[in-house]
Amino acid sequence: MTREITYSPSYTLVPTYECFNRCNYCNFRVDPGKGSLITTKQAQDQLNLLDRESVIEILILSGEVHPQSPARENWFTRIYELSKLSLQQGYLPHTNVGPLSKGEMSQLAKVNLSMGLMLEQVSQNLESTVHRYAPSKKVQLRLEQLELSGELRIPFTTGLLLGIGENQDSWWASLEAIASIWRKWGHIQEVILQPYSPQSSQDRAFDLNLLPDIVKNARQILPNQITIQIPPNLVTIPKILLACLEAGARDLGGIGPIDEVNPTYQHMPLQLLQETLQNAGWLLKPRLPIYPEYYHWLSADLQQAAFCRSAMVKTD
Repeated sequence: MTREITYSPSYTLVPTYECFNRCNYCNFRVDPGKGSLITTKQAQDQLNLLDRESVIEILILSGEVHPQSPARENWFTRIYELSKLSLQQGYLPHTNVGPLSKGEMSQLAKVNLSMGLMLEQVSQNLESTVHRYAPSKKVQLRLEQLELSGELRIPFTTGLLLGIGENQDSWWASLEAIASIWRKWGHIQEVILQPYSPQSSQDRAFDLNLLPDIVKNARQILPNQITIQIPPNLVTIPKILLACLEAGARDLGGIGPIDEVNPTYQHMPLQLLQETLQNAGWLLKPRLPIYPEYYHWLSADLQQAAFCRSAMVKTD
């Protein structure tokens, strides 16, 4: 019997790599003042190169600007413009740019089908270690963001980053926290289980052999309505990838030309990934950045955009 596993055909737009946080494991950021803000013309040029038949989601992924920074308004405006531009070009935007105010989230919800923010871990011990110089990684702030997205009825993706100094108790507590918030609002579509994957051999990677059991336990903790996602470019051993699927993972996340957060970990060619899964009894299917059960949360215009792309990929 063939079983289904989904992925999002995606392309990433980065408004800026500048970030006021300094997480000591980050492969993405540059210091404030050492980067630039993408222009709408540059973004348009990137979108013009894409194949509309093979790309559905535009992931807008950005370094963070401090909430009190004078640059915050321009940064947020550009994110809004990129979301609107993506829609105009026939793509479906999903924004993940760090914690936002209620007003900012409400505004972006007008031009995004879904949004996201990694919880990472609820271990407050990390606030004095890897997140010591990352004010927006405070546990309470990120939990509040999950609550706020629920209050605003925004279909949401969150997840755990595994192997940054936490312990197993933190894994289960983090999953329990996500489950508790979902039970209140019902808005969390997916939980990503992302193994820390360093760019240098000097850093220690997460032990992938642990991942199938984590998936199995996550499936028991999380409500069935939440899909568990694992990134195939970071789960580099096919046997472990397939074991994670057997344990309950059902989505492979966004697959595109480059993983901006982990640029040295390239995705397996899509055809080879399809064949690997098919040989083990899995059918790989594209999906939208919003799941069908959340369509009715969208405005009429966003619903129309979702229905058009849904018909093209035959996700229903």
